[in-house]
Amino acid sequence: MTTHPDAAPTPPEPSEVVAALWRDAGLPAEALAHLNLDGAEPVLPSSFAVGTAAQASLAASALAAAALWHSRTGRWQQVGVDMRHAITEFRSERYLRVDGGAAPELWDKIAGTYRCGDGRWVRLHTNFPHHRDGVLRLLGCANDKAAVQAALEKREAEAFETAASDAGMVVAAMRSFDEWDRHPHAAALRGLPPLTLERIGDAPQPLPAPASLDAQPLSGVRVLDFTRIIAGPVAGRTLAAHGADVLLVTAAHLPSIPPLVIDTGRGKRSCQLDLRDPDDKRTLHKLLHGADVIVQGYRPGGLAELGMGPEAAARARPGIVYVSLSAYGHVGPWAHKRGFDSLVQTATGFNHAEAGAAGSDTPRPLPAQVLDHAAGYLLAFGAMAALHRRAIEGGSWHVRVSLAQVGQWLRGLGRVQDGLKAPEQKIDDIADLLEAVPSGFGMLTTVRHAARLSETPARWTLPSEPLGTHAPEWLPRG
Repeated sequence: MTTHPDAAPTPPEPSEVVAALWRDAGLPAEALAHLNLDGAEPVLPSSFAVGTAAQASLAASALAAAALWHSRTGRWQQVGVDMRHAITEFRSERYLRVDGGAAPELWDKIAGTYRCGDGRWVRLHTNFPHHRDGVLRLLGCANDKAAVQAALEKREAEAFETAASDAGMVVAAMRSFDEWDRHPHAAALRGLPPLTLERIGDAPQPLPAPASLDAQPLSGVRVLDFTRIIAGPVAGRTLAAHGADVLLVTAAHLPSIPPLVIDTGRGKRSCQLDLRDPDDKRTLHKLLHGADVIVQGYRPGGLAELGMGPEAAARARPGIVYVSLSAYGHVGPWAHKRGFDSLVQTATGFNHAEAGAAGSDTPRPLPAQVLDHAAGYLLAFGAMAALHRRAIEGGSWHVRVSLAQVGQWLRGLGRVQDGLKAPEQKIDDIADLLEAVPSGFGMLTTVRHAARLSETPARWTLPSEPLGTHAPEWLPRG
C-alpha cells in the first residue's frame, strides 16, 4: 500500500490492506480467496487503526505460509485471523508471566518523555546500559529522573536529539505530522511501501522438499536470526511457528532484555558466536552455507562491517533470502540513524497526534509497540514471499522493512473515529487467548498465535530457552 499517509480518512477493510501487501510482493492472487478476517475497529484505545495493522500484517504472514504450503503440496488451506486476537499478540510481551509471577518490567527507570528548555519534548530510550550511560554523559547528570529533567531544561529538543544521535545514542524529539512531513527524511521515504523485495543475485534454488504432505509450510527451511528486542525476534518466532528451523545467534557481550528474550524465543534454538573471533566467524560461515534465510536487525551496516551484509551473503550462499530491519529505512539523511519503536512514534508524529486526539498536551504513545510488531510480521511475510519467488524464479533476494516506513503505512490506514473511547485491555480480558507452556525459564503464560491455518496449525515445537543454550549447528532437514 503506497498511498500518501493522509489519503485514507477512515480505515479500509483489512482484507483490502492484505491484498495491497500481497500484490506488492508479487504473490498469487488466488491465495486471497482462502483468507477469512473477523472483528472490527476499535480494539484498543487509539485514534489510529492499530487493529487493522495488526490483523493485516499477521494475516499476510500466515497467508504466505499457506501459499508456500500450496507450492510444496498442491493443496490450499483456509487461513483466519481475528482482529482482537491479533492486537493481543501485538502486546504479547505485556501478558507474559513466568511461573504465575508479576508482569515483567520492560523499561529502564529514566526512559520516557521529558520537556526541554524550549518547551518541546524528547523521548529517551535507555533500556540498554550503554545507551543509558551515554545519555547521562551527554547530560552530565545522575541516573535519576529528576536530575535528567533538570538537565534537559537547559537543552533544546532537536539540538539534543542531534547531539545524541551523533554520539550513537537513541533519543527522539517529538514532532507533529506537519513537522515530520517537512523533514528531509520524510520526503525521502514518501511513497515507499512498508516492505521492499529485491532480487540481488542469480541462483537456481527451489525450496527443500517437505518430509510429507503433513509437514509444516516451512519444514526444512533454515533461518539465521540476528535480532534483538521485538520486531526482528517476532519475525523469527513467526517463521518458527510455521515449521522453520530458526537458530538465534547472539554473543555474550551483547545486552538483551530478558522478558523479551523469553517471549520471542518460542520455537527457536539459541547459540552464541562472537563475530570478532576468527573461529566463531568461520563457524558462522559454515552455518551460512546451510541457511535459506537470514533475518538481521542490527544497526545499519553493522553486519556488513563483519562480512555478513546482503551482497556478501548472496555471493557466499547463492539463493539466500536476506531480510533487513532498520529504524528509518535505507534511503534519506537518517538511513544510518539508530532507533526503536517508541522513538520512531515520537519523531514521526504519532505521539503528538494521539495526544491531540485525546485533548492532551503531553506525548501519548500508541497502545502497543505497533510499529515493532507490524514490522515483525511484515519481515516474516517478506521472507516467505521471497522464498516463494525464489522457488519459481530462482535468485537471491533482499527484503527490507523499516519502522518508519511501517509508521507511514499505519498513518495511511486513516483514523478511527472515537477510537480512544475503546476500553483498555487487561490480562483478565484476554484469558481465552493465553496458554501455559513449559520453558527453560519456568512455566510460561503466553499469547497463542493468532493465525488459524486449517491444515497446518501454527505451533512452536521448541520451548524458550536461555541465550546460548544450543550448539551453533543445523538440525537435519525434514
